[in-house]
Amino acid sequence: MTRAAIATNSLRGRVNAKETAFCHSSFMGADFPKGIKVHDGRVDWVDYAKGFCIIFVVMMHSTLGVEAAVGETGWMHAVVAFALPFRMPDFFMISGLFLASVIDRDWRTYLDRKAVHFAYFYVLWMTIQFAVKAPQFAADGGYAEVLRLYLLSFIDPFGTLWFIYLLPVFFVVIKLTRRVSWPIIWLAGAALEISHLHTGWMVPDEFATRFIYCYTGYIAARYVFALAARAQARPVLGIAGLIAWSLVNGTLVYSGHEQAPFISLALGLAGACAVVTVSALMTLHDAFKPLRYCGRNSIVIYLAFFLPMAATRALLLESGLIAGVGTLSVIITIAGVLGSLALSWAVRGTGAKFLFERPAMFWLTPKPAPKPRVALQPAE
Repeated sequence: MTRAAIATNSLRGRVNAKETAFCHSSFMGADFPKGIKVHDGRVDWVDYAKGFCIIFVVMMHSTLGVEAAVGETGWMHAVVAFALPFRMPDFFMISGLFLASVIDRDWRTYLDRKAVHFAYFYVLWMTIQFAVKAPQFAADGGYAEVLRLYLLSFIDPFGTLWFIYLLPVFFVVIKLTRRVSWPIIWLAGAALEISHLHTGWMVPDEFATRFIYCYTGYIAARYVFALAARAQARPVLGIAGLIAWSLVNGTLVYSGHEQAPFISLALGLAGACAVVTVSALMTLHDAFKPLRYCGRNSIVIYLAFFLPMAATRALLLESGLIAGVGTLSVIITIAGVLGSLALSWAVRGTGAKFLFERPAMFWLTPKPAPKPRVALQPAE
């Protein structure tokens, strides 16, 4: 090996070591903030944050669906608009928080946990959603169009499932670029978000818009955990920060500036930090435990909420029992969340458990044995 090649490999090794140390120290070893509350081996505030965001996701789809059906907006529209800047950024940032603990696994194991895992649920639930909507597609364009749309869904995410389609893409890109200095990747991600790319295709457009948040969770995990710990230690200061943030976020949203270049990125990052703060504060009171349960089962809610949501919307609109669009939106949101959880409970331990549990035949590596006590949860 030439001296130049040895120097190049040494430099790459140093870059990788620094980047890995930066990320892993976020929650491994002495740098992990003391006092973080855990429950059954899971970080409490992370589950609260997931629950907080998944309910906002269901709320958005429920509200916009009702408004489209009746042709008018309700009072819930303002709530959905307020959450727009941070609803998905926080989800992606949380997904990146624990990535450093698995980034150095061999490719087969990594792809099994971070790509095949989500691909299985995407294909399964995309097919289920498609089967529900296929009769309408056939009525509009014939069965050839149904087949075309189904095949298209493998390269352009279908319906509400684009989040779990993009997550594996993010995870693979982050592993491929882990030897690259993190400021370069972060600035590239920020530039993509600021560009507001619009090709008409879901994958490039949402990649450009969301990658920065997942990568931020990966490289800045120790600061995110420190923020949560600080909010729990000084709740009054955390509440004051939330009030200031809500005023800025609301002003920019309701004045129509929330999607302007640079502002959208700033609001996304600030909003994600606000969700971390409010989630950390929620862990201090038992009243919010149902939200933690929703967070622990966020993937279940995300996959299945469209079924009870659509059924409840059709039933309520047909019956005319509820007149207010905002009230309808709240009821349908609750039905979407509880209905998806009920479906999960119903299939548990039955032959239909494959709906929420990946069968062994779809694992690339042996399924790991459950660990009774784990310091942190993976970003899955």
